[in-house]
Amino acid sequence: MQKNDIYVIYGSNPIQMVKELLKHAQIEKEIDPSMQIVLKPNLVVAKPSAEGATTTPEIVEGIIQYLLEHNCKKISIIEGSWIGDKTSIAFKVCGYEKISQKYNIPLIDLQRDEYLTVCRGEETLKICKRALEADYFINIPVLKAHCQTRFTCALKNLKGCIPNSEKRRYHALGLHKPIALLAKNLKVDLNIVDALNGDLTFEEGGNPVQMDRIILGKDPVLTDSYCASLIGYSKKDIRYIELAEKLQVGSADLTKANIIELNSDLQNSTSFQPSRRAAKLAQKVTAVDACSACYGGLIHALNRLDEEGKLGRITQKIYIGQGYKRKALQGLGIGNCTSECSSFLKGCPPKALDIVDFLSKNLN
Repeated sequence: MQKNDIYVIYGSNPIQMVKELLKHAQIEKEIDPSMQIVLKPNLVVAKPSAEGATTTPEIVEGIIQYLLEHNCKKISIIEGSWIGDKTSIAFKVCGYEKISQKYNIPLIDLQRDEYLTVCRGEETLKICKRALEADYFINIPVLKAHCQTRFTCALKNLKGCIPNSEKRRYHALGLHKPIALLAKNLKVDLNIVDALNGDLTFEEGGNPVQMDRIILGKDPVLTDSYCASLIGYSKKDIRYIELAEKLQVGSADLTKANIIELNSDLQNSTSFQPSRRAAKLAQKVTAVDACSACYGGLIHALNRLDEEGKLGRITQKIYIGQGYKRKALQGLGIGNCTSECSSFLKGCPPKALDIVDFLSKNLN
């Protein structure tokens, strides 16, 4: 696997999906039984993954199965929840205690871990020892929005690898710079992004948007740049992505990314059931047999336009879904299935950032 490769798989069976990703990326060539392998999900709060805030446990279970099948048994799950929540409770509520017991995998609470002080010039960072000492680090973030940084994924998920006192300091520093510095000083070997149903507006969950995909990449900056585009942001909107690129953590140039979609032709239509804010945004949409990956991107795009005060200026009908194939319609079509609309955006599925641009050009 090359550093500019990004693998994407669609579906609703996380265990099978993540094992297919690992197989196609040939990760078995990078690992061996002697390695201490750590898995770092996002368990920021003690809430089930269905609420859009935490990593789907079946993804982690699939990774464990793959590693065990390749004779890697020195595996641990590490995490430090945010201040105000206990990691031990999150492990239980989020389904990780069952995984630990089933596969005899230790759960490491980084809120209780020792830390090492890393000095880089004038900057001093405290990083949990278990994270720094890993031979192979697999980062398993959730693709979701964030109320302070707009977006959180691979780079920001590493914030769970620092002590609570350091988390307070990061917020005092404005988050972006320390997040980039942490990524410079904590080596990540693989990023596996849970993009099944991340939250629309807030990292604590409550407004999940079904997107039914898992993404794998080696470069956390490139992975974040790609994932940000899926919910309507460019790298310029997320300052820590640009800062990490300047620190040479990775590249944010999506024109050089090699996007490998394993099964875009196998996307299934979904009975999309948006909640709370997403339901309000969905009122703008007329959907028939829409795939969740496509519909989810549209909901994120509409949210971006609402943040910019443009949502009310969309007066044409928005069509999406396989039910509109070969149907001539007056209005705005999203995705290849709506190619007969008077104006449509190609893609299967199109990224939310492209949908934002398309809809912005059709405002009244």
